[in-house]
Amino acid sequence: MTLPLPRRAIVAATAGLAASTHAQAQGASLTIAIGGSITSVDPHFFNAGPNNMLASHIFDPLIERDADTVLRPALATEWRALSDTLWELKLRQGVTWHDGRPFTADDVIFTFSRAGNVPGSPGGFGSFMRTFARTEAPDPHTIRIHTSRPTPTLPQDLASIFIVSRHVGEGAATEDYNSGRAAVGTSAYRLVSHRPGDRTELQRAENSWREPEPWARVSYRFISNDTARTAALLAGDIDVIDQIPLTDVPRLRREARLTVVEKPAIRLVYIQPDFSRTGAVPGVTDNAGNPLPANPFLDVRVRRALNMAINRQTLVQAAMDGLATPSGQWLARGIWSHDPQTTAPAFDLDGARRLLAEAGFPQGFRLTLTTPNDRWPNDARTAQAVAQMWTRAGVQTQIDAVPFASFSARSARQEFGIAQTSWGSIEGLNFPVNLLQTFNPQARTGASNSRRYSNPEFDAMVDRASMMMNDAEREQATFEIVRWTAREVPYFPLLHLTSFWGLRRGLRMEARYDERTTAMGIRPATS
Repeated sequence: MTLPLPRRAIVAATAGLAASTHAQAQGASLTIAIGGSITSVDPHFFNAGPNNMLASHIFDPLIERDADTVLRPALATEWRALSDTLWELKLRQGVTWHDGRPFTADDVIFTFSRAGNVPGSPGGFGSFMRTFARTEAPDPHTIRIHTSRPTPTLPQDLASIFIVSRHVGEGAATEDYNSGRAAVGTSAYRLVSHRPGDRTELQRAENSWREPEPWARVSYRFISNDTARTAALLAGDIDVIDQIPLTDVPRLRREARLTVVEKPAIRLVYIQPDFSRTGAVPGVTDNAGNPLPANPFLDVRVRRALNMAINRQTLVQAAMDGLATPSGQWLARGIWSHDPQTTAPAFDLDGARRLLAEAGFPQGFRLTLTTPNDRWPNDARTAQAVAQMWTRAGVQTQIDAVPFASFSARSARQEFGIAQTSWGSIEGLNFPVNLLQTFNPQARTGASNSRRYSNPEFDAMVDRASMMMNDAEREQATFEIVRWTAREVPYFPLLHLTSFWGLRRGLRMEARYDERTTAMGIRPATS
């Protein structure tokens, strides 16, 4: 489906929140198993899908996205641009934190001071506040955000920032959120316990402003092994799983006790080389195993060669069992500002070999491609398929597949010469601002740019597009940015995923473009 254009005009809350009939269920519980690794309960520690998924149970943003990524009121009931550099938001009244303290504009101001400055963050939220000049609260239920330049995407940016309370968050570290001491939110569930690498236990928040939940308790489990996760669902130990192994989808569809839900995802799987070094790069050597004296990825001919040596149609069939879509850009089809002219790069093995020879590598070289092995379906399998393609082009490639928790920490330290990862884009500038603009903590750009790509021309293009308040003009500028990256190849887009969930019979689920698996989106089938 085609999503609506971003809206500048005031957005009003719908009147009232009808209580669900099933909300009166006594002691109902729900057990969810996810395949992605949650690295922290701290909602500002790491901008990663599993972390944000868990955080949404406990904390609320000012503005949220529904299952189709359309913006909806959350802690803010309405928002509007008073000028190109001033936004006003009206806050929901009568909201209390899980401990009973009132939610006010002061909590929002505290959140903005914290969200982009969490120590040790491998990829934070500063980019979403990069244009904030100052924030003021004319009254306890109004926030005004002054920006340093026009910021048309501000509502979208705010949808990525969970609000935390000042009274428990001031002076609190990430460890205090993980222990539960500071994990006091306003959303549908309160934290009971968190055991990293195992499970998080949640309890229904009876004082939440949201529609009452049917689930008194939610057990949110991490089961990285695909076979074990599916077996737990079939055994009845788990009610809902995400990331169904793609080879199991046909079998589970035939299982009368289960329901399989699917939806195209906004998540792009891509590969990006290291740009942080001019000299030797980790895991990159000549054919004798000696480190190369200069970083080969700084040569656009090498990048273009590696990009065209990937047969994306074959990759989708061989690694994803046909259940994905080849891609040439970060935006999935159906998302606003997806460029219809930028398709998946053509496979050209001979052309790749010619470019490598022109770049001084007629016999190729060797590299190690690092990938998570528990973050999305067939992640390591996809990397292995790419490795075989690169090897046929003359670049001998081996795979280093590691758990996502380790991957994210090491990636933030620039330990990889080249890595496969993923990102979900809900609007055209989210990916370039966070992952391709120059890493600059002061300017709050490139917050997740672990590979440290930097190009002044590109930065200027993104900055210009980011200030265009006219939607049509900004969309056209985004097209140009997408096409620029297709020529310069700062990353290698591979494919967009399709998401699959398995549910026990008797449940229904609202599938989301952003792949989130939340208790709030799961209901008894009869409710």
